[in-house]
Amino acid sequence: MTSFLRFTIILLFTIHLQAQSGFNSNGFEVTKQDIELNVYDKDSTANALIIYEKGKSFVDRRSFLLNSEIKKKLKILNRNGFDKATQTIYLYGKSGTKETITDIKATVYNLENGEVTKTKLDESSIFKEKYNDEYTIVKFTFPNIKEGSVIVYSYTLESPYMFKYKSWYFQEDIPKLYSEYRPSIPGNWEYNIKLVGGKKLHTNTSTLRQNCLQSQGAGSSDCGDYVYIMKDIPAFVSEGFMTTKENYLARIEYELKVFRGFDSRVNNITKSWKTVDNELKSDKDIGKQLKKTSITKDLLSDEIVNETDLLIKAKSIYNYVVDTYTWNKKLNIFSDVSVKNLVENKSGNVSEINILLHNLMQANGIHVKPILLSTRNNGFATRVYPVLSDFNYLIVQVTIDDQKYMLDATDDYLSFGQLPFRCLNQYGRLLDFKEGGSWIAINAGESSYNKYRVSLTIDKDENIIGKIKSNTTGYHALAVKQSYFKNPESHFEQYANSYPSTEFFNYTAENPLKDEPDFTETFEIKQPTERIGDKIYINPFILTSFDENPLKLQERNYPIDFGYKDAYLFSVQLKAENYEVISVPKPVSLSLPNNTGTLVYSTNVNNDTVTLFFKYYFKEAIYDSAYYESLKEYFSTIVDIQKNSLIVLKKKP
Repeated sequence: MTSFLRFTIILLFTIHLQAQSGFNSNGFEVTKQDIELNVYDKDSTANALIIYEKGKSFVDRRSFLLNSEIKKKLKILNRNGFDKATQTIYLYGKSGTKETITDIKATVYNLENGEVTKTKLDESSIFKEKYNDEYTIVKFTFPNIKEGSVIVYSYTLESPYMFKYKSWYFQEDIPKLYSEYRPSIPGNWEYNIKLVGGKKLHTNTSTLRQNCLQSQGAGSSDCGDYVYIMKDIPAFVSEGFMTTKENYLARIEYELKVFRGFDSRVNNITKSWKTVDNELKSDKDIGKQLKKTSITKDLLSDEIVNETDLLIKAKSIYNYVVDTYTWNKKLNIFSDVSVKNLVENKSGNVSEINILLHNLMQANGIHVKPILLSTRNNGFATRVYPVLSDFNYLIVQVTIDDQKYMLDATDDYLSFGQLPFRCLNQYGRLLDFKEGGSWIAINAGESSYNKYRVSLTIDKDENIIGKIKSNTTGYHALAVKQSYFKNPESHFEQYANSYPSTEFFNYTAENPLKDEPDFTETFEIKQPTERIGDKIYINPFILTSFDENPLKLQERNYPIDFGYKDAYLFSVQLKAENYEVISVPKPVSLSLPNNTGTLVYSTNVNNDTVTLFFKYYFKEAIYDSAYYESLKEYFSTIVDIQKNSLIVLKKKP
């Protein structure tokens, strides 16, 4: 191939890359166009943009420390992107050993009077502070930031912690045009490598490099050199109905599996679940605490102990633990766990409370097993191999007459068999030290309902007056109970605050109990109608479930996770004596794909009485992102019905 032809191909390739966005995503060179462009065509809402970034991780041949060289080219598109001008880096350190950062460099490029200017980061702008016992923060803010600024910055991380091999985040809260990571891993260290987030790599290659690491007089090691590249990566934008974003951000993660020393010793870091179960069985915070049944003697009344119906007995034991012991809001399940301290102090962490519940059940002949899980804001636990640090919560499973009940005694508003919302994170690890543990589904079971029955009339002053009966079940009831029992008056005031044009009075909670699965309340309302000419306009939806569409993204690439199946029912009857019904809302029927949700809205007029019935269901707790557009339309229809449904009346002569 001639030099001219080779140059032409390279030039065309470079032009092609730039033509895709206008930015030079082919390297760290800053072009004039990089500075002039202030809009990213694929995401007009973006405030900043990574044009090009590259990371390289390797074990230093002399120090045997893990080095990571990071370099990025960042574009500030508008003033809302100025927060990206400050970078925060967390350095891990424990027991005198710590990570360090060196060679922090940055140059800010601006366009002033038609010329490109450069401003370098001064060392005095770099600050370090202690974050907690394990982390130190290093912060630096780029100088002379303006709309349109382009920043090229770099630094090197040095770490003695090979078990924490550098993860690489391809995705952040701003879009990226090009992201490349080149890890080099010596054969002494074997990792489980995990690509998270479901996005495809543009490049995924590996080569073997011999004798990359040597120990004098002890031997040498080959290295696996990897290249991972992603292009045109959209920003990750958080939205409602999701677990932690760490479940979905596109990234490469490493979990140390095996270490092989030059002296031929082998340390298996990642173990089998069988091995982990055996270790947990004798662990002082889990296994040994689960055996402390002697401490349960004399805690329960004779009435509970002598109960022959196992389900009644289990509910009584559960209620005893809920009523007697208070959760201190701590989640530490593998440290400082003492059932004895809980019994003495009447307060403890989640493991102590639920292990005591386990031990009381077991001591009274009820089949019970503990379950480890990760809460919704903690992320999904790794299932391929044991990573105990992924778990941060413990519950128990009781089996009576082949019926299984998952229990958590940390919240006195939960009903028997109901878990806190934070626990609804798809799956957990059931511990069985005899037969071996297993993964089990964690779900809410039955649908949670929100039902409204509304009776309305029109008084002589043309006000709407009426009575509303609200009945909630499941997780809807849980939220209402927590609000009501905390302060009944302020709970009722929330209605007035949410609907200022409506008067609320004569509030009654019907037979309220903290641990019942449902909650019923009634109240009366008064609301002015709207008169235009000789017609009266009434929106029958005094209360609404959604004031606006909670789904607003153009595209969503992660699941819509409600946590539980959901259903809403509205029944409204308007008696309009002395009025002629001119028009009522049109009926609406809508279904989600694959019969995963149904919406029905109907109206009926019988003389001077108008009856409306509105119901909609979410038949799945979790919807794949492929349902996003359908769900967005579904929510839009719900909001439109509740906001714009009008009954039009005219006074009879």
